[in-house]
Amino acid sequence: MHERKPNPKALLPILVFLIIYLGSGIYFEYIHPIEGQMGFYVISVVVAFGLALIVAFAQNRALSFNEKVHICAQGIGDDNIVIMLFIFLMAGAFSGLASEAGGASSTANLMLDIIPGNLAVPGLFIIACLISMSMGTSVGTITVLVPIAVEVVHSTQLSMPLLIGTVVGGAMFGDNLSVISDTTIAATRTQGVEMRDKFRVNFMIALPAALITAAILVVYSLQHPAADLARYDFNIWLAIPYFIVLALALLGLNVFLVLGIGIILFFLIGGAAGTITFSSAFMAMGNGTSGMFETMIVTILVASISALMREHGGFDAILALIRRRAHSKRGGMFGICLLTALMDVATANNTVAIVIAAPIAKEISNEYEIDPKKVASLLDTVSCIFQGLIPYGAQLLIAASLAGISSIAIIPFLYYQFLLTAFVILSILLEH
Repeated sequence: MHERKPNPKALLPILVFLIIYLGSGIYFEYIHPIEGQMGFYVISVVVAFGLALIVAFAQNRALSFNEKVHICAQGIGDDNIVIMLFIFLMAGAFSGLASEAGGASSTANLMLDIIPGNLAVPGLFIIACLISMSMGTSVGTITVLVPIAVEVVHSTQLSMPLLIGTVVGGAMFGDNLSVISDTTIAATRTQGVEMRDKFRVNFMIALPAALITAAILVVYSLQHPAADLARYDFNIWLAIPYFIVLALALLGLNVFLVLGIGIILFFLIGGAAGTITFSSAFMAMGNGTSGMFETMIVTILVASISALMREHGGFDAILALIRRRAHSKRGGMFGICLLTALMDVATANNTVAIVIAAPIAKEISNEYEIDPKKVASLLDTVSCIFQGLIPYGAQLLIAASLAGISSIAIIPFLYYQFLLTAFVILSILLEH
């Protein structure tokens, strides 16, 4: 391999992607919206990355087309990328089967049956945290819990934006910490660290923010009338697999075993409960894996683009810029945070933001000797913070749509995201 030199022009593929995807997203979201369609999903992220890959291939004429294909193949064939793709497939199958069996709704309704009416607001936050950690998806959690939050508002004088913001905050907490979340999978596999190690680092940042958020919500609840919570139907057996999966994940069991056990449990318990049949179970697993295809294709495309950008000197250009601005390990970590935040704001997708930022973050990690576990934690946490804050992201748009309010109205009440930002900054400042 020849010696690479910093080459800012090698970053052109990412610029092309941002112009196409961010530009079309802003246009269709705010300038010329299409009814019933979220602006950032009009032009597929796969198409935008496909065009960016074409640009990457057009660069560096010193390499032949076949040599560039070989570089892409090496990027895609990285052990961590392959493992990540396999985990995406299993996570999709688990999510599809669990949803079809009714596990999410039973788990949520079970916990709603436990919390007292005068603590409905902090109760919804805690339930959102646990459901999202178990399901591994913030959007799924929001879809399940926001309609319940709306019912609570209608039975009280509580603030609608506050309750919706509470659910979104809890959903992002769980998405950030869940070992079966696609953000966790992307952050850990790209940095080559174990999920349980990243969880430990992440937990020390997220837990204080969650505890303070819960305390604020308790104070708010005690100053307002108690909610008259309806009794929701649930099957405790359908909730058990989620708790087992969560416990096994926290114990550090291999994620493939965790997901495999979860699939078997939902298959058996869902069948015994009569919520799924043999055929519907396999159809649900198929639908779940199909739902992961876009994420997997994006991963493959980004791995290819990243390999070419690295070979063309793009990563060296970024490192040269960071060297001029950051002169310490803390500076490198702030650089990773800024990069991840910008990618999430641009793509409105936290998993995609991680996949784009991760290879550059790994280079920064090597340059400044930053612990890979810390890098994985920062990638996941910062992407979840901004994904839970941007008004055009799927999380806030879906929550706002279900509640019948503006996504911007929710932002002032996203206490958890604001507190988590403060604790991320504090964790970097206290880093040795």
